[in-house]
Amino acid sequence: MMLQETYTLANGVSIPKLGLGTWMITGPDCEQAVIEAIKMGYRHIDSAQDYGNEVEVGAGVRNSGVDRKDIFVTTKLAAQYKTYEGAKAAIEESLQRLDIDYIDMVIIHSPQPWGEFGGNDRFAEGNLAAWRALEEAHDAGKIRAIGLSNFQQADVENILANCKVKPVVNQILAHISNTPFDLINYCNDKDILVEAYSPVGHGELFKNGAIADMAAKYGVSVPQLCIRYCLQLGTLPLPKTANPDHMKNNADVDFEISADDMKVLTRMEEIADYGEASMFPVYSK
Repeated sequence: MMLQETYTLANGVSIPKLGLGTWMITGPDCEQAVIEAIKMGYRHIDSAQDYGNEVEVGAGVRNSGVDRKDIFVTTKLAAQYKTYEGAKAAIEESLQRLDIDYIDMVIIHSPQPWGEFGGNDRFAEGNLAAWRALEEAHDAGKIRAIGLSNFQQADVENILANCKVKPVVNQILAHISNTPFDLINYCNDKDILVEAYSPVGHGELFKNGAIADMAAKYGVSVPQLCIRYCLQLGTLPLPKTANPDHMKNNADVDFEISADDMKVLTRMEEIADYGEASMFPVYSK
């Protein structure tokens, strides 16, 4: 089963190949979603300070009935923290909110604060300051791995040129019709695993008839085809859902997309816009 398969990060830590995203899942629904996912066999939960659900994710992990050491928990340092002291305090707050002894991985959510996302200022010095706080927590054993999210090549190069502990992941928007191959290849060359958030294009790929037709050809759902596509690219998909039926469907991806069909999928026309989600910086065009 896919839920039992893992990648090995550059630092030797194992990470399950499929994770549960928790963006926009809050309160009791979040805790219950985490419990249901773990009961189903998920062992990788992805959260963030900006999601406002670390308390519930931690409670779900603690109340799941599964040993803490068998669950991989990621959270993200909020994009606003671009000083060492601010990042250091925020990491400690995540440790307290999650209340699970240690965090498997913490990643910088964005190289730029959300209000300045996509601007010319890449906050190079601020990211190095935040990275130093992550390195310190890593060296202290509070975090098992550290990484990045939404970092472009120049942003990654800034960290690699100045770090003591190298980033092991870069979590980016990647799905059929929007696959940043140059960035993925660059990260692969640097032994940085690419995690793919929104593997179903925040639901927009349901509207693509060609994708629906190919999913039908394989006898799978659109999300299953999209998740399998990401896996065959060597990335780690993070589908988001609080629905147990969708969790089960998302994990049932033990099939193979042919090489010819992968070529077709990699050439699909990019999504014009992400509808209501376009208000969020990572989906804006």
